[in-house]
Amino acid sequence: MFKDKKLGAFIVPTGVGASIGGFAGDASPYAREISRHCRLIVNPNVVNAGGFSGINENMFYVEGYSLDEFFKGHLNLVPSHDNKIGIIFDKGIPEHILNVHINTMNAVKAVYGLDIPFYEITEEPAGVEFTMEESGISAGKVNNPQTLLETAKSLLTKGAEALAIVCMFENPADENPEYQNGEGVDPVGGVEAIISHYISKELKVPCAHSPAFDDLEITTELIDGKAASEYITPTFLPCILLGLSNAPKLSTTEGVSINDLDFLLMPHDCLGSTPVFECIKRNIPVYAIEENSTVLDVTKQKIFPTTAGIIPVKSYRELLEKSH
Repeated sequence: MFKDKKLGAFIVPTGVGASIGGFAGDASPYAREISRHCRLIVNPNVVNAGGFSGINENMFYVEGYSLDEFFKGHLNLVPSHDNKIGIIFDKGIPEHILNVHINTMNAVKAVYGLDIPFYEITEEPAGVEFTMEESGISAGKVNNPQTLLETAKSLLTKGAEALAIVCMFENPADENPEYQNGEGVDPVGGVEAIISHYISKELKVPCAHSPAFDDLEITTELIDGKAASEYITPTFLPCILLGLSNAPKLSTTEGVSINDLDFLLMPHDCLGSTPVFECIKRNIPVYAIEENSTVLDVTKQKIFPTTAGIIPVKSYRELLEKSH
């Protein structure tokens, strides 16, 4: 299936409770194996895993807004390595928690040699709030996004090529207690996507978000493996720094375009998005993975009943087996 393929996309939307990829890097094993056969576009949700990351050098790490622009043909992806990363820290983060994140930044620099020459603290608190909708989707709002934007512009002026954003969140444990058992929806995923979409839309620069919480304790309870990486560290900053280091730059004139894409992988009941519609329009195969379910119910039968371009596949493993 992947023979002679040069570029694919593996997307798991954020905040919709995907049974694979809706937790903490739990789609990484499949993405990493597929990326052995071709270059692979992934959204951060696929590979982010707290103190770990499933990213590798054959993957393009692209957040959601820029992904949509790529699929629309408005943006191209320019391969890049060793990006200079600037970090935006929300002024709402207390000093002792900020210190943990700065120590984390310095540890990542020391171990991986990442180029993170500067960080800035916003002039005002960002004021992030998150909610769980009746539909089960996680959402939220940012009361002061302008302070994030101004800090982002300042870092870009200093020479940053990619932006990591860390905002203060309330502890989400009570919002979805089943998340640690490998069930339900990541309660903060929706508003994290809102933050990264906003910065991407305004500045056309690679970016990703990591939340800061006021609870620095590491749980001693046993956690489902799909979520475990978020319960053994007080900061999730390492995964986004590793992704952003090799994130592609965004261009309207050069690089890899939608015309180079060979296929798209999506959860089977999550087909109402821009990437899917654009692939159908452009005759790019969309593989609907039946083992990956979400809280949505947007299936081929409901919106593309006669479209040959949507190809049901039982599992990621079956997809890989057919590729050999």
